[in-house]
Amino acid sequence: MKALVLTKKEHLKLQELPDVPLKSHEIKVKVNYVGVCGTDKHLYQGLPGSGEANMPVVLGHEISGVVKQLGSEVNSPLKIGDRVAIDPNIPCGFCQYCQEGRPQLCEHNQAVGVTRHGGMAEFVNVPESNVFRIPDSLSLKAAAMVEPVSCAVHGLDELIVKPHYTALVIGNGFIGQIFTAILAKSGLKKVDVSGRNPKKVDLLRKIGATEVFNPEKEQHDETYDIVIECVGYTGTQEQAIASARRGGQILMFGVSGPDDLIKINSYDIFFKELTIKGAFINPHAMLDAIQLMAEKRLDVEPLITHEMRLEDIPDVLGGTIDYKITKAVIRMD
Repeated sequence: MKALVLTKKEHLKLQELPDVPLKSHEIKVKVNYVGVCGTDKHLYQGLPGSGEANMPVVLGHEISGVVKQLGSEVNSPLKIGDRVAIDPNIPCGFCQYCQEGRPQLCEHNQAVGVTRHGGMAEFVNVPESNVFRIPDSLSLKAAAMVEPVSCAVHGLDELIVKPHYTALVIGNGFIGQIFTAILAKSGLKKVDVSGRNPKKVDLLRKIGATEVFNPEKEQHDETYDIVIECVGYTGTQEQAIASARRGGQILMFGVSGPDDLIKINSYDIFFKELTIKGAFINPHAMLDAIQLMAEKRLDVEPLITHEMRLEDIPDVLGGTIDYKITKAVIRMD
């Protein structure tokens, strides 16, 4: 099969790989679409994603497709030909965190497209419990976004959200847009967005943003009940803490570098009774993400800016061509 393989740091190669034998409890999926994620760029650069890349590895963890083959002991009700989305995270099920019901913290987590071959290929083999049927109302293109949406759903599950609350989303990229759209549909009093790209203002307002501002050009002193940081830069993380009002909740969702440090006024945490949380991957959130999207409470297709081929991706991740991408998917047909 044709596949895009990360052979070593900053080296991607389009290869013909032999078909990977299907284990008894796995499902083989013919990939239709696979998203290109910031995590893929991190792995390309030699940085960790949900784990360290086990090179050589086929990248791609935001996957939709059609069931091609069932392992000999699969108990899932899925059938050959079913349209599906894939949860890439494979916890061990036995460590303390898994047994506590917190599989996102699993000490031995495996991940499709990180520690094992992913979706930037014609086919991918996945444990049966990681394959989710999608309803007819959801396109395969949109279904490739179930995984990132499920990560946002998990992040929101970490917060207390009430109708009279106000929220600030820092970052107007794809994930920032997802959070903005979900929060706006949640009936909050106000959902503002902080971002630097003026070309995204109209889209953000269309999906529910109350106010959109550029912190580099505008003085903005308002504080919020909920602040969600979606960038992963130290400056925006410090902005997130400063933007929370007394009793505020701050969700650090953006992925920073493993050695990045930020300055925090510890008195503010005490005096303002701030809650600062992280959100890692997507435990127990795939079904909710599928439901949100199937009912059109979240329409992701207008947020996808580019549809590409496998052959384009080395230039995208390597930065040799500036495509001005907010969100790209690879079509594998």
